[in-house]
Amino acid sequence: MIDWGRNKKNVTQFVSVIGDLKSDFSIEELDEAFLELKPELALPEEDVLQQSPPTGKEQLTGFFSIFKPKEGYFITSILLNLNLLIFIAMLVSGANIMLPDSDTLLKWGANFRPSTLDGEWWRIITNCFLHIGIIHLLMNMYALIYIGMLLEPILGKSRFLSAYLITGIIASLTSLWWHHLTISAGASGAIFGMFGVFLALLTTTIVDKSIRKSLLNNIAVFVGLNLLLGVKGGIDNAAHIGGLLSGFLIGYIFVPSIKRPESKKLKYGTIGFLSIAAIVSTIVMIKKIPNDIGIYTSKIEEFGPLEDKALKVYSLPKNAPTKTLLNEIDKNGIQIWSKCLKLISSFQQLDLPDQIKKRNELLIDYSKLRIKSYELLYKSIEEDTNAYDAGMEKYNYQIRLKIEEINALQ
Repeated sequence: MIDWGRNKKNVTQFVSVIGDLKSDFSIEELDEAFLELKPELALPEEDVLQQSPPTGKEQLTGFFSIFKPKEGYFITSILLNLNLLIFIAMLVSGANIMLPDSDTLLKWGANFRPSTLDGEWWRIITNCFLHIGIIHLLMNMYALIYIGMLLEPILGKSRFLSAYLITGIIASLTSLWWHHLTISAGASGAIFGMFGVFLALLTTTIVDKSIRKSLLNNIAVFVGLNLLLGVKGGIDNAAHIGGLLSGFLIGYIFVPSIKRPESKKLKYGTIGFLSIAAIVSTIVMIKKIPNDIGIYTSKIEEFGPLEDKALKVYSLPKNAPTKTLLNEIDKNGIQIWSKCLKLISSFQQLDLPDQIKKRNELLIDYSKLRIKSYELLYKSIEEDTNAYDAGMEKYNYQIRLKIEEINALQ
């Protein structure tokens, strides 16, 4: 963690005060004070300042210890390993190490409103263990280790795990509510939740007063900077804020059970209450969040086959009987384009992103032009005249322009 020179300033002041005080005490007074303090001092073999620098093997062992579950760091290590294993499995399946594509992320369980609200509710949880590239993974895992080392010893295994999962779920729901078409993945929503829990605890007497202020400043700066970075775009700040606020609330809810560690009933009752609240919130939010994008995505698929069917009119043999041509132009041409127009017009009632709305407006104009063109074609064949050729050419030119505009939005 960057401390902007605070540690250096503290050490400098400490050494300066020692220098100022040095002349105020005699050697005898210092020896007497040392004898009083000696029982509380670390033994030479335990004093890290007197130990030899760690060997390369010891450093390597120390590094790998972050993956090993131990007391006070049990759930954190399991979550760390699980995130790493899922990312490795993604790579083995062919995912890009720097930036997996959208199809890969969706296949592995990313959060995406049209899919999640269409019955794939499990994405609310699975996306919390999924990462969009190695940089995303490493940054999140660094933050997880940091907050896990600080918070898990205070919360214990069950409270830490439940807080992680519940804040992760709330973060996913917040992302669903805020974003229409964003593919969301990553542990950061849950991690922000854990920072929220810790921020809440730092405002209570649970954390020792001597370190409370410095930790509060560090955590607040870390959270604030990350939220500001999220404003730039490309980061799911909705999930971060949802996780942070829910974690802050959960932190306060945990306070009574933390202060009464002997009461298992209070501890597991609190966890049960929060779990039920999270499940109910998930059910309510999934029902309340409009899935207009999902409706649009499923219905717009009808447009392509209808368009193909209408365009087959141009493939009719020119020597076909006039009655047959007119029937095909009307039934499989004009009427089909009218269905297309009705389909696209029905989307105007949906709450859709501006880009999709613009595309729908172009498709409406496109369908109308097709209808006008086919109507002139019908008249041309019915009256056996070339008088409408210029009009058809005009509409066909406008149709080509509309197609270019539509393609430019894709």
